Amino acid sequence: MRRRSFFASLGLLASALSTKHASALPTKPASAAAAPDPTGAVRNSRHYLERIAALDRQGPQLRSLIELNPDALQIAATLDAERAAGTVRGPLHGLPIVVKDNIATGDRMATTAGSLALDGVRATRDAHLVARLRAAGGVILGKTNLSEWANIRSSRSTSGWSGRGGLSRNPYALDRSTSGSSSGSAAAVAANLTRLAIGTETDGSIVSPSSIMGVVGLKPTVGRISRDGIIPISHTQDTPGPIARTVGDAALLLAALAGPDPQDPATLGAPAPDDYLAALNPNALRGARIGVAREFFTGHDEIDERIEYALARLVLQGAVLVDPIDLPKVGYETEEQAVLLHEFKHDLPLWLATFAPHAPIRTLADVIAFNNTHRDREMPYFGQELLIQAQALGDLDSAVYVQALAACRKGSREEGIDRAIREHKLDAIVAPTGGTAWLTDFINGDSGGDGFSTPAAVAGYPHLTVPAGLVRGLPIGLSFVGPAWSEARLLALGYAFEQATQWREEPQFLKQSSIPPLRA
Repeated sequence: MRRRSFFASLGLLASALSTKHASALPTKPASAAAAPDPTGAVRNSRHYLERIAALDRQGPQLRSLIELNPDALQIAATLDAERAAGTVRGPLHGLPIVVKDNIATGDRMATTAGSLALDGVRATRDAHLVARLRAAGGVILGKTNLSEWANIRSSRSTSGWSGRGGLSRNPYALDRSTSGSSSGSAAAVAANLTRLAIGTETDGSIVSPSSIMGVVGLKPTVGRISRDGIIPISHTQDTPGPIARTVGDAALLLAALAGPDPQDPATLGAPAPDDYLAALNPNALRGARIGVAREFFTGHDEIDERIEYALARLVLQGAVLVDPIDLPKVGYETEEQAVLLHEFKHDLPLWLATFAPHAPIRTLADVIAFNNTHRDREMPYFGQELLIQAQALGDLDSAVYVQALAACRKGSREEGIDRAIREHKLDAIVAPTGGTAWLTDFINGDSGGDGFSTPAAVAGYPHLTVPAGLVRGLPIGLSFVGPAWSEARLLALGYAFEQATQWREEPQFLKQSSIPPLRA
């Protein structure tokens, strides 16, 4: 095991953290997974709906919500009446939640993936996870904006924009990106427009927006939560997951969502869910072996310095750092894109036939034609070249697809995460989730650098991001990645880190990025 000179002595770490950077230390204890607010579902829902009206529709106009649930207050009143009668449905009873608009809700809200091609189209039934939310007592306040078609439309897209929802805005600096594709879900949580949100991820779509908007995001193992009802990109990599302001709330939401579903075969081969709330332990870092994936550091001196202090806190909490580990930069990007495009072309018509048989589109070719016909509203800033590439591909029995899938699994698992964890006997791997939010640019598209999402995304393994403080007023996150089905262990480690640091800060809704000078 090699250690950087920065970690030469624990005394040096403690000294560094207690002097110049003392302002970054916690000033109040972290909150654990909170019980449902006894003040009532209606009161809580009204509170958040008022904030949505003030901050999402007016004021900074975050546009994190694409549609509000017209039945939310009625549902909340029913839940209050049940509680008053002594009935509690489950762990989410009365808690307001928002759901990404690529997840089917069999109610009066549409399910569109942000596309005008599905505007007004209501799903035939709830997705499995939505049914579980309702059974656990959640109040679905609305659907969240997203990068249209979960950001599979163009290589020059602007994350957080959809034809139906417009541009979602970052509550820390309104001129900066929300990333994608679960942009609205993370923005709503960051701005305190909801307590809990559901996002989905194919590669980075939960952890990236969560990281750059200062919240907790968990991409579970593929198969931990049912994908039934989610407008797909890839049945190999897609998964829903929780977004929250605390690790405890993320665990609370995962506990309500995790479980088998006959409609998603991946969940049937999964081990039984752990007790995620019981796993939360402020001392979980003691003796934990944590590998540091330095190949995935950003190269930005201020961001990487901030991550060094995060690593120092892990050591102070008793973690054993294996630094660095051999986890090479991703070399299978081309193969990953081939897998995603093949599967999107194959899977989208199946979703449409099941959840939107009454929609005006049936296939990917129909989507492309719709966008061409309505290009003034659907393609004012960027095109649909990825959709066109996908449409030109063969089926899932093509040699191109089969070989690409095998390369992805080998690179991400056998020669990637599995090997690193086995060789170093690791509990988890850490790295910066990514950089800070970049300026929104409708001409050139996104300019964010590579993050740490791809290895876990392609492998189908869990990935937790936890706030690691601010760099010049913009949040960054620390990632915890583990082997398949290790959500409980990652939540425990992330919880211990969160308890020790309390580095999340509330957004200020600045109209544009402030640029404070470098520290002396």
